[in-house]
Amino acid sequence: MAPGLPSLRDRNPTDWTVYINEKLKQMPIDEQQNWKKRCVYRLPACVTDLNRKAYQPQAVSFGPYHYGQKHLYPMEEHKQRALLHFLKRSGKPLECFLESLTAVAQELEESYDALGPEWKECSGEGAASRFLQLMITDGCFMLEILKSATGTLNDYASHDPIFSKHGKLNIMPYIKRDMLMLENQLPMLVLDRLVTVESGGEKDGEFVNKLILKFCSPCTHIERVGKCLHVLDVFRKSMLMEPKKAQPELDKMGHDGGEEIIRSATELEEAGIRFKKSETESLKDISFSSRVLRLPMIVVDDTTESMFLNLIAFERFQVGAGKEVTSYIFFMDNIIDSERDVALLHAQGIIQNAIGSDKAVAKLFNSLSKDVTLDPESSLNAVHKKVSRYCKKPWNVRRANLIHTYFRNPWAILSLIAAIFLFGLIIIQTVYTVISYKD
Repeated sequence: MAPGLPSLRDRNPTDWTVYINEKLKQMPIDEQQNWKKRCVYRLPACVTDLNRKAYQPQAVSFGPYHYGQKHLYPMEEHKQRALLHFLKRSGKPLECFLESLTAVAQELEESYDALGPEWKECSGEGAASRFLQLMITDGCFMLEILKSATGTLNDYASHDPIFSKHGKLNIMPYIKRDMLMLENQLPMLVLDRLVTVESGGEKDGEFVNKLILKFCSPCTHIERVGKCLHVLDVFRKSMLMEPKKAQPELDKMGHDGGEEIIRSATELEEAGIRFKKSETESLKDISFSSRVLRLPMIVVDDTTESMFLNLIAFERFQVGAGKEVTSYIFFMDNIIDSERDVALLHAQGIIQNAIGSDKAVAKLFNSLSKDVTLDPESSLNAVHKKVSRYCKKPWNVRRANLIHTYFRNPWAILSLIAAIFLFGLIIIQTVYTVISYKD
């Protein structure tokens, strides 16, 4: 219920009229600009109820949504230490950073969806100050974490619980996972402003992006990512970038409003389709030609589920972001039905299984795809339809049925060989009988 509005039970027509008229006066002149500024979202129960743990930080909070939660409180002490190290190393007074963020305080507030009144400037004295303190403290801590991946921080003790080698091995993986949660994001504007003041304006716009990729995806080598909204957005764009090449041909059949479900990997193989690893690891580097379906290599580990669920949630709520990750998950769910499909893709180097059984991987992809659909305007939709049309050709259907019926197990293969052998003997015997009759 909106703040200040009486409940339906207590409301009378006069109160409701006054309330609506006040809201009418407060309507923004350019509502579109108001929506475009949002990039961090508080997820509704219809999303989080499926897997609450995947969306809630376990080690550290960034931003206002999870601040003050009891299980995250121990990290607040380390945030304060990181802030002091950051300020001492920069040689700049705290007031410089505060002044820089104060200039964009309203823009930072508007970046958050459903920001609580305790953080808003209009909510009374001290609220805006608390919000800026949070942005600076969390922003400096995040930058210190990101810089730790470069190995340039040398002013922390060797036994530091977070920034030592021990901390990097045992604590940083949990921080990295929390850093890729949609509700746990800081606007990129915070990090950019802090770095600008720290470096005296010497760092370019890609400096923070490179720090993020070095920490979150050290094997990714991308020169330029472009303007991003937050850490999750940088990570997502890095997963979708690929070398420039010819654009995939758009499906000339268009989108008929329905969804064609393609077969599982093992059934596609029975229909004559071979699987190969793509040249890049971009989730967009998926193609189908000459009976070869190329897919990017993906490592499946304990963080994969949370990472993909938050990326899907970001694409769901961020208007204009695109649906490439969602489409990829939809496609993978289509071709993975059981552990046999995972084993086939693993044998081709497409899936690297770091969580244990192939059955667990199959279950993971099947759970990720709940309530998601394939974007009809994505290039992956064209691949989806080409594979589907291939499988519907009569010869490919007969080939798949033959393999499915006679070549699924060794006994069926032996029976078929025996039947062919006996049929050959019968033909030979018949030929000899005819020859003997003529003689």
